[in-house]
Amino acid sequence: MRPDLRDPRFILLTLAAALLVATFITPRVQVTRPGYDLLAVVDITGSMNVRDYAASGKPISRLEKAKAALRELIASLPCPSRVALGVFTERRPFLLFEPIDACADFSPLDSAIAALDWRMAWEGDSRIAAGLFRAIDMARELKTDLLFFTDGHEAPPLPPSGGPAFEGKVGETRGLIVGTGGYELSPIPKFDDRGRDIGFVAVDEVPHESRFGLPPKGAEQREGYNARNAPFGATAAVGAEHLSSVKEDYLRTLAEKTGLGYAHLGDTARLHDDYLAAATARPRSGSLDLRAFLGGASAACLFAVFSIAPLLERLTRKRQIARAA
Repeated sequence: MRPDLRDPRFILLTLAAALLVATFITPRVQVTRPGYDLLAVVDITGSMNVRDYAASGKPISRLEKAKAALRELIASLPCPSRVALGVFTERRPFLLFEPIDACADFSPLDSAIAALDWRMAWEGDSRIAAGLFRAIDMARELKTDLLFFTDGHEAPPLPPSGGPAFEGKVGETRGLIVGTGGYELSPIPKFDDRGRDIGFVAVDEVPHESRFGLPPKGAEQREGYNARNAPFGATAAVGAEHLSSVKEDYLRTLAEKTGLGYAHLGDTARLHDDYLAAATARPRSGSLDLRAFLGGASAACLFAVFSIAPLLERLTRKRQIARAA
């Protein structure tokens, strides 16, 4: 018997066979599409241990949230894109590795991000502005955009005269400052020499005022003021530096000074859109492997032949029996 060439099952089987053969002979297609080069720098100072985010109903630290968001962002970047990774503490960033292919080398990149830890910090200070400005210089040297995760908590506090001046060219380096943390003040976890959680930083364990440079206005009204020997007064300042929240106004000011964008770390999809809006798209040639699409289409044809077609036949028979009755 000759096969019925109009039978949908025969047509689908023929198409499935043709698509399967095509998966072995179809070459990769060369395409041009936008890619992105970025230097991701993650703040690993003490305040990034504050647990004011949640995942799966459990509190997580700002650092863990930043790591998760960064991994998801990189996974969503178009291929080919390149990513360099660094950490920030004290007053400067440290480059862990130069830009690598975010697609071909995603596994080691993902592992490196997962391994970021506050114990990697070499100093306890957190001079955000100084670290950001140096990270911008680093990104310029690498010819990448910058993604800088931080809560903006300067420790020790800035002097009354303000932070360091930005000496670079505004807008020369594109990118995004990602404000990390909640808007409400939260206690900062404290750890012992072995890294064990032993409570929270107390009010008397951190400086609440910088006493470098000239004293602030009105210092002469303070108790124990002496223009020569005690220009800041004789008593220690008390504030809320033992608590932490995202310093959004301060980070927005730094973004304006440098020409970077600003986004608060919340929804990862929103972060993806914010980054693309602030980043530089770089057209690149790449290859598109069609084998997965062809193989998937072949499998879909086979599924239709052996699952959908018999089901349709049974439904048709039932309708015919119902009409005959």
